[in-house]
Amino acid sequence: MRSIAKEPPDEALHQSSIFYIERPPIEATVCQEITKEGCIIRIKSPQKMGKTSLVLRLMKYAKKVLYATVYIDFQQADKDILCSEDKFFRWLCANISKQLQLNILVNQYWDSEIGNKVNCTLYLKNYILQQLNVPLVLVLNKLDYIFEYPIATSFLTLLRSWHDAKYDVDLKQIRLVLVHSTEIYISLNINQSPFNVGLLVELPEFTTKQIQELALRYGLNWSSTINNRYAFQLKSLLGGHPYLVRMFIHNLVNNPNSTFDELLEQSHTYQGIYNSYLRGILATVIQHPELVTALKDLMYHGEIFLNNIVAYKLESLGLIKVNSQCTFSCELYKKYFATQNFEELNVWRYMKKLQKDNKTLRSLSNTDELTQLNNRRYFDTMLHQLWFMLVEKEAPMSMIILDIDHLKIYNQSYDRIKGDDCIKKIANVIQEVVSDFSKVGLYQIQAVRYSGGEFAILLPGKTLDIAIQVAEIIRTKVKDLNILQTQKYFGLTAPIVTISLGVICAVTNADKSPIKLMEMARQALYQSKNDGRDCISVDIY
Repeated sequence: MRSIAKEPPDEALHQSSIFYIERPPIEATVCQEITKEGCIIRIKSPQKMGKTSLVLRLMKYAKKVLYATVYIDFQQADKDILCSEDKFFRWLCANISKQLQLNILVNQYWDSEIGNKVNCTLYLKNYILQQLNVPLVLVLNKLDYIFEYPIATSFLTLLRSWHDAKYDVDLKQIRLVLVHSTEIYISLNINQSPFNVGLLVELPEFTTKQIQELALRYGLNWSSTINNRYAFQLKSLLGGHPYLVRMFIHNLVNNPNSTFDELLEQSHTYQGIYNSYLRGILATVIQHPELVTALKDLMYHGEIFLNNIVAYKLESLGLIKVNSQCTFSCELYKKYFATQNFEELNVWRYMKKLQKDNKTLRSLSNTDELTQLNNRRYFDTMLHQLWFMLVEKEAPMSMIILDIDHLKIYNQSYDRIKGDDCIKKIANVIQEVVSDFSKVGLYQIQAVRYSGGEFAILLPGKTLDIAIQVAEIIRTKVKDLNILQTQKYFGLTAPIVTISLGVICAVTNADKSPIKLMEMARQALYQSKNDGRDCISVDIY
């Protein structure tokens, strides 16, 4: 039993785990429901109540009856995806294709004239489902994660439309499983919401008998007359929360030097087994002043009325139960938060925010607004810091200064907006090349926009041949951008925008100066200008 007991309590229970405790009739009900055409199953409960473990068993059953299954976790979606309907629906379709090992044909099926929801529906209907020829179980986990993003309303109404398409032979093959931790607090028309149709499953807490059964699977007999107090005491402290109960029993079995009563007494303290878990919840709470205020009121009054959004957020964390009034969900949370000094925590949160804001301001002062590269101020500081660091090792320091040829003429011929766009494109080329070369070596190459159309690149630890290679790749890639130059003037270097570059390298020592290195790099740049531009001039310091 000792080896079995080491199965981590903080992970979802795999499909064959002996520690999964069924909560009848839930498992049988969801397996029966999934066989119905066009069904929606809504699994709702606070975090760590066993939603994922239940879903794994539902998916195992779906595969047993030869259904296709896809598991989407919205926490895996980048924020820029969740802020754009076009990106989101493309991401969803691509994700479904990938999991089903089908070719991703999103671009072929997308038509900007008919909108993202129709595109997504037709992609599933005319491509995915046609390839499968079997029902598709689509599990949407952490659905509440998207509630505060602009795509939420469109996506949720789309899910409802799939459910309502009862006479569509293809769409009724989709079985939706919606998994979330809280009530739905975004505004949806009653006829457009997927949350008032289908089967609702709310996972209950463990009963005392289920706690005794779990203990037995860990090798503990808590059903006997002499030991049955353990299950009752644990139920009293933890309210039957599955994760908290299992974590307690797991620690009791795997720490033979700890007794039941010791673990129980220390449970809400910094020495207790829940310390890390409780601190994680506390860190979340103190980011939201309205949650802190609600918990302070709850500790003072015992039960209170809360506005819906605050109540739902605290419920999703598992901290409260929402009935006619809100109460702490278990004694553990009540004891833990009673020991917290929220006033000190608010000061701490304010100081952390101030530090973050100061760091952001420092970053902004060193960043070029147009290109998002570092700026001249940053370059001048880094030049001296890196130089004196390399002097101790007598290591090489290379530098490239480049300038956009005839940028003033380009701006006069077109306009400042196009001029800025030209600068940004060239800055992107520089950043791309610099990033590639920074993957090798001890020191990171630094690229900045120095002024106007002039850029500077520091290559600490890089020899002259590497610097020349970097310069030539940048020069070639800028030409490959094929940015058309004006035809109003004679004598320009080329019909497209080009750059001129000066390259310098020095073996650093105490007798040399970083300022002199900069001067020589600029002289090399001027030499390239004099030689007809669109070229590289080299010198050694």
